[in-house]
Amino acid sequence: MRSTRPLRLFAGWWVVAGAFLCMMTGYAVAYSFAAFFGALETEFGARRGETALVFSIAAFLYFQLGFPAGLIADRTGPRPLVVGGLLLVAAGLLIAAQATSLWQIYLGYGLGVGVGVGLSYVPSIAAVQRWFVRRRGTASGIAVAGIGVGTLIGAPLAHELIAAVGWRQTYLMLAALTVLGAVVSGLLVRSSPEHYGLAPDGDAPAPGGAPAMPAGLTLGGAMRTAPFWTIYIGALLMSFGLFVPFVHLAPHAKDLGLGEGFGVLLIVLLGVGSTVGRFLFASVTNWLGRRISFALMYIGAGLMLVMWSVSTAAPALIVFALVFGAFYGGFVAIAPSLAADYFGGRALGSIIGALYSGVAFGALLGAPAAGYAYDFFGSYAGAILAGAALCLVSFAITVAMPEPARWLAARKSSP
Repeated sequence: MRSTRPLRLFAGWWVVAGAFLCMMTGYAVAYSFAAFFGALETEFGARRGETALVFSIAAFLYFQLGFPAGLIADRTGPRPLVVGGLLLVAAGLLIAAQATSLWQIYLGYGLGVGVGVGLSYVPSIAAVQRWFVRRRGTASGIAVAGIGVGTLIGAPLAHELIAAVGWRQTYLMLAALTVLGAVVSGLLVRSSPEHYGLAPDGDAPAPGGAPAMPAGLTLGGAMRTAPFWTIYIGALLMSFGLFVPFVHLAPHAKDLGLGEGFGVLLIVLLGVGSTVGRFLFASVTNWLGRRISFALMYIGAGLMLVMWSVSTAAPALIVFALVFGAFYGGFVAIAPSLAADYFGGRALGSIIGALYSGVAFGALLGAPAAGYAYDFFGSYAGAILAGAALCLVSFAITVAMPEPARWLAARKSSP
């Protein structure tokens, strides 16, 4: 006789939904910056390097603060950091809306968005890793797709609002939406399944209440391994070129005579590609493995940067935005799961945060360097090609890293 009990959705999927909303909210604000670039440049009479620094301060902070945020979340759970972080984003936007000089934008947008996203991102994505093992790749891909959707909607929404009510009022409206995102995502994101008497993937709890996920390494233990530093250095090198398009692609399109609206469209297409890439490349890991898939994100992004350096026509820029966005999305989707494969779930929040801290330095330096290169040489090409070369180095060192299963087996067999 067939059971009439209703099927219940595994609670881990609500955690995925909360993480998705958290990242969509935070990164919609972060990646809306391209729509504000021209308005801020005009309002404050700033050069491109100076204007790009606004975004870079935010990006540096949200990657750098992932480390302490992960440490705190490992002890307190993700919810306080998700809610508190997004509320800080909203507060930063309120400050930026009142700015009368560029340094106040650095303070409001740069610090507010940077600290707020930094506190909320790592705890939310680390929570997802703990709720899944077999379906970790799929769950992680869905969660981080929030970044792609945020990229997709943030810039065009801001562009339309700026045209209608001005950049100051637009910051205020984005602040209100961020508060709403903080409340809803905070309700959905939860601590590990063991805290609720559950097991990852919806499996039955292990006998005696023992955690179903392997304990894994502490942060200190992970930092004493070669895979940790390989992932860290690879992500650090890639990040010098990774964020340049999110800041300079729109003004570059305007320089080519393609119009500001087309530039914003390219940012939207980065978001489209990023969203598709998170699902596409997360599925590729099932047959290529996560390490090789991760390495391919580096080489793909590098090749796309080479393409951008020589692209002057609209069709080529459209292809670049879509495909580069896809490789960026795949990089973000695979990284947390790859870390979980190597280091387990014991201190995953702090480990992911520590790994992302390397990205902070590339994010801080890459976009301003490209802006100052443009101010000095009248071209982005040299800075873009330098970013491509660093992606190639990241690819090479990742290919040389052992597979997680082989590395773990070697650790167990060593005295």
